[in-house]
Amino acid sequence: MTEQDKRHGGKILSDQLVKLGVRRVFSVPGESFLAALDGLYDSGIDNIVCRQEGGAAMMAEAYGKLTGQPGVCFVTRGPGAANASAGVHVAMQDSTPMVLFVGQIDNRQTDRETFQEVDYRAMFGGLAKWVAQVDHTERLPEYIARAFRKAMSGRPGPVVLALPENMLSDVADVPDFHGEIAARASGLNDQMIAAILRDLSAAERPLMVVGGPHWSQEAADAAAAFAKLTNVPMVTGFRRQDYLDNRDTHFAGDLNVGINPALAARVRAADYLLLLGTRFGDIETQAYTLVDPQNPAKIIYHIHADADEIGRVYGMTGGGVAPADVAMRQLFEAAQAQDVSRISQDRRDWVTTARADYDAWITPQDSPGTVKQEQVICGLSAHLPDDAIVTSGAGNYAAWVHRYFVHKQYGTQLAPTSGSMGYGFPAAVSAALEYPGRDVVCFAGDGCFQMTLNEMSTAMQYGAKPIVIVMNNGRYGTIRMHQEKTYPGRVSGTECHSPDYAALAQAYGGFGVKVTDGTDFADAFAQAKASGRLAVIECVLDPDVMSTGASLSDLAKGR
Repeated sequence: MTEQDKRHGGKILSDQLVKLGVRRVFSVPGESFLAALDGLYDSGIDNIVCRQEGGAAMMAEAYGKLTGQPGVCFVTRGPGAANASAGVHVAMQDSTPMVLFVGQIDNRQTDRETFQEVDYRAMFGGLAKWVAQVDHTERLPEYIARAFRKAMSGRPGPVVLALPENMLSDVADVPDFHGEIAARASGLNDQMIAAILRDLSAAERPLMVVGGPHWSQEAADAAAAFAKLTNVPMVTGFRRQDYLDNRDTHFAGDLNVGINPALAARVRAADYLLLLGTRFGDIETQAYTLVDPQNPAKIIYHIHADADEIGRVYGMTGGGVAPADVAMRQLFEAAQAQDVSRISQDRRDWVTTARADYDAWITPQDSPGTVKQEQVICGLSAHLPDDAIVTSGAGNYAAWVHRYFVHKQYGTQLAPTSGSMGYGFPAAVSAALEYPGRDVVCFAGDGCFQMTLNEMSTAMQYGAKPIVIVMNNGRYGTIRMHQEKTYPGRVSGTECHSPDYAALAQAYGGFGVKVTDGTDFADAFAQAKASGRLAVIECVLDPDVMSTGASLSDLAKGR
């Protein structure tokens, strides 16, 4: 290879991404990675340029959720990396594969507090699976391959690579990395499968909980068939409601922040838990009160792709290292081959009442005002296509979404288990770019939407057409709810001023409309969809609206 044939680091980087199958990256440009931008120029990779690094990182995380492949994000050093850290935190807690490339100072100036200098190993050490700095151009393929392998292996998650600007602009004669990047863990062994089925057959009050990474529509179908064959109720972890068809007679609900009290009681009463992929953490267990870590008092089988997650909190009867989708298929096939059905009257009643409790929970409960979130969400749930993608961030409005939206198939929910506000809209933009032919609906509160609504510019630039439904109650509702319970009547720091969201959407070039009467919502949604553009529907809520179970005046009466 001649000197002219050598590639600069940015070109080596982009060529490696192409070989890894990367089709789209999300970024906010910075002078610290100009060579990488140059490498992307004619790479064939779409570079979605965002308005703030937090939005870019959340879009990349949503891409990882949707595709199962690492979402890729480029940000600049210092402030850019700090902004992106919110998306890295989402990816870590949600077990989403992601690779964040951070432009870095010239590595010959390290430890001089150079302009925007940051030690990224220290900064991201507790937020990511692995953090490294590539100091030598010829080692770029090695580091990139390792980053993708780390992001995908075991429990997936985010990896951060710092790229010094002099390393990126330097040239090297180095081949691209070839070969398999990551191998998935193998399935359960025969002994573990036999033990799981044996104890399940003997259980009187079993529950199957699915969540975490590694799921698919095929796994959802296998889970439904397995539940019917073995007569076991199915529940999902926090914000994994699309892992199962919520219409299935064996589906009993989801373990979320605002859990159905009847389901909470059912988890306590269960004598057998089959945990597939879920970490079964504090949200699913209501701060570890539904199952005592010191004395679970039930049979627990925990299946996870990462051995370190098995038994992290709970002792168990047995643990198996396997991706949840692989294990689900194995268990169904084994159950088919054996006579493991348990159709006693007690077990039949256990399944029937579990479903009845769920049906009662999703029956709309009236809330104050002329715009009622339960009616909006139930209406959309009934009329949107089965493959419509629903996104949300964090806030009390999300409790209505979780309670009343019925998911029909896998890949239709994007919501952060980390509870990050501002996530829903960037996720919706990412989803609309990945699946332009599907309906994408973002639910957001007024506080949640204002954190990332500047990405409306990104949506318009690249032709993303999500429909955003802003539930405007004029406050940070979740905090106000807790405030009323803990310091009643002392409103401090929870009021929230809003712009005219419809006018703002129009200013960006999108469609906008305000709804003050619930009877107008269906027409507003039809107009939004017909516009063929980014659309924002602002729903003005009654100030008395607080949670799905209590209004603000209800809380006041309870003081």
